Amino acid sequence: MDGGAIRRWAALGAAALSLSGMFALAAPGTAEAAAGGRCAGREVRTLPFPTGTVHLYRSNGYVCATTVAKKPGSGVLLVSVQARGNRPVTDRGRYRHHAGPVTVHAGHRCVKVRGMAGRGSVSSGWILC
Repeated sequence: MDGGAIRRWAALGAAALSLSGMFALAAPGTAEAAAGGRCAGREVRTLPFPTGTVHLYRSNGYVCATTVAKKPGSGVLLVSVQARGNRPVTDRGRYRHHAGPVTVHAGHRCVKVRGMAGRGSVSSGWILC
């Protein structure tokens, strides 16, 4: 194999690695957008409140939550999940339909969930113990 052939193979390999890296970076955002703010696992609880609903899911020791507004564009949306002994993980912003998903590793620990849509809110206290 001459030097030119080696350089061509090296360039082809570098291009393939670069392209695979781009797909790896793009995949998480694409998957989340396709999920539409939904969590993996089985829905274990819903927490309705006047302006929305918090949906809570559990899968393999992880707990995931989303807040869905009853009326799109109703202001600030928030979802927060806290495993006992840890700090809460929160998603808060001016979203149109939903906040989250927010996922924490809870194992067999209790979790506390909060949700807010506009002026309405809900807080669960310690659940799933």
